[in-house]
Amino acid sequence: MSLEIKEQSEVSPFLSDAARSAAIDNKEKEIKDAQHENDDIMCGFWIFKGPLLQRFATETMYVTIYGVSGCFMAMCFAYFSGTITTLEKRYKIPTKTLGIISVGNDMTTMFGSALIGYYLRKVHRPRWMGIGLFTIVIFCLLNCSLHFIYGAGEDALKLTREFGDLQNITGNLTGSHKDQKLCMSEESTCMQENSIWGPQLILFGAQFILGIGQALFIVIGLAYMDDNTTKSKTPAMLSFSTFLRMLGPAVGYSLASVCLRWYIDPTTEPLIKPEDPRWLGAYWIGWLILAAITFLIACLMTLFPKELPSTRARRLKCEKDDIQNPMDQQMDLSLSGMWCSLKHLATNKVYVYNTFASILYFFGYMVYWIFTPKYIETQYQQSASMATMATGTVALGFSAGGVLLSGYIVSKYQPSARSMAAWNAIVDFLTVAGILCYVVIGCEGSDKLSSMAVTSADSCSASCHCEYVHYAPICSPNNDTYISACHAGCTDNTKDQLGRTLYTGCQCIAPSNSTSVPELQYAVDGPCHVDCFNQFLIFLAVMCFLKLVGASSKSTNLLIALRCIPPEEKSFALGVGSMVASLLGFIPSPIFYGWLIDKYCLVWGKTCSNKGNCWLYDTQALRYTLNLSAASFIVLGGFMNIAVWYHAKNLKIFDEKKDLSGKTMKSLEDITLKDMGSTLQLQKIDKN
Repeated sequence: MSLEIKEQSEVSPFLSDAARSAAIDNKEKEIKDAQHENDDIMCGFWIFKGPLLQRFATETMYVTIYGVSGCFMAMCFAYFSGTITTLEKRYKIPTKTLGIISVGNDMTTMFGSALIGYYLRKVHRPRWMGIGLFTIVIFCLLNCSLHFIYGAGEDALKLTREFGDLQNITGNLTGSHKDQKLCMSEESTCMQENSIWGPQLILFGAQFILGIGQALFIVIGLAYMDDNTTKSKTPAMLSFSTFLRMLGPAVGYSLASVCLRWYIDPTTEPLIKPEDPRWLGAYWIGWLILAAITFLIACLMTLFPKELPSTRARRLKCEKDDIQNPMDQQMDLSLSGMWCSLKHLATNKVYVYNTFASILYFFGYMVYWIFTPKYIETQYQQSASMATMATGTVALGFSAGGVLLSGYIVSKYQPSARSMAAWNAIVDFLTVAGILCYVVIGCEGSDKLSSMAVTSADSCSASCHCEYVHYAPICSPNNDTYISACHAGCTDNTKDQLGRTLYTGCQCIAPSNSTSVPELQYAVDGPCHVDCFNQFLIFLAVMCFLKLVGASSKSTNLLIALRCIPPEEKSFALGVGSMVASLLGFIPSPIFYGWLIDKYCLVWGKTCSNKGNCWLYDTQALRYTLNLSAASFIVLGGFMNIAVWYHAKNLKIFDEKKDLSGKTMKSLEDITLKDMGSTLQLQKIDKN
């Protein structure tokens, strides 16, 4: 009532009743608008707001929280890649299917980014970013839920001491367990699976949801940063947030390495060591940790105001001075205008060649981003924990060094566009040389396992009916590994003085010099020891070199992409390039290489309904085919960069000014965060 009296007192008494009513309404509208403006710059919501929180409504605090959030999102991507072989073994998923699952997030990100960027321009962006982070929490919980729905699995529990004690107590399980491993006189029965498609659908649904959260976080987050930071601080803010995001993959792989050292069921005592290929690590523990921390970060993100107070002050000053923001100028968004822009981009040779150079490089190198831990486990017989640690902690450190080194050199010496394109081509050919080194860095012991898998399936074990016997390797006195005791023709088992399981009467094992009686031909449970550590170290050295060199071309490639198109078409061109890169590179590449890896499988974990996962590969053939196919795509990308070099004669990367320091700063400021957010290639680099 007092407000109404005050408003009425401020209105002239000489006005008519209608005019007085209109004036009061206008006054009320002004008051509500002022209150709404104040709400837009207030930190927090509901009871979680006040002067204490308002002190944190700053550019620096937002960039810090945004960088930390990006770090944890990158950790989720890295953790999934680090545990992918464990998921494959536990749920008997072929590698090709895992490749399809892994691109689920790219599908939703590719199509969702444009819609989110168009429809969510005027909303409370920090809260929508918080919703995006909450969807990542759901992604983590879905991956973790697999363990609570399906448990550790019978195969994993059979390799624990508790399962053996249960057999000794019940007695009736021992005979069936023997029949599953030893030579049988009748056809073996296949293994029944409770659910085949359930885990795969959950994993794909989790990736699908992750893509939504990723699109919300990237598109809205970078636009909010660009609108709420001064352009003079853009390079520093970008560098700081990028540094925080680069920590994510290293920490994610390290977390996966630690979790995989624990057995999948920590309450049991495993009878095998982590080096055994049948070892299944506790992949689900890390998802709980990531979900909890991401939930806290999401809550912090939602506390930021719709507009930072400093940004509002600058905006009001610009409105007072009647200064138009250049970012407010919009291009023609009609279909005809879009078609004209597409035709104009298609005639831009530098843009076309640079885009396809990136696509070919990503297509060829994608296999190492996703399947490097699997490659190390297969080729060099390292544990999942060791392979994950090498991929994440060591190799990604060199990637960070390459990014920082190239950024310093480009900022200091400001090379021309042709120099950058030439360096991109050199990087491609150096990458091909390193991949050719991968071809020759093989391990004789690992290749021997492949040959023994073929030998184990010869006519000797045909009468033992081993088709559905699961992978349970044994080691003969001749240091030969067999797929199982059944494939070695073993008829009985016992325990030695050390508590090891011995399989005797192995007819298919070649007799040693001291043993010629079949009954005395025996084997020990578990694969023979294969020493590939020296070859693994050589592979790791080459991989670190490729990470260092490859990362040095990321900034130069992006600068060419930003400078070869007019400013008014920049966002549209980068968006088109990102969509084409996803359609032709990010999505088909994992599926293609998953199919290629499965093609060289020798031992499948067959069940009644499907062929299951692969336990043993033809390592030599896989090493040649996988690396040579990847190198061929990158070679084509190198030739595309040569074409960029040829057509980039008149392309200017930096503004020509006498003041070198001023020129550098202005050139870096031109690369706005909105331009960076328009391309999904940067996010793909961050998460790998």
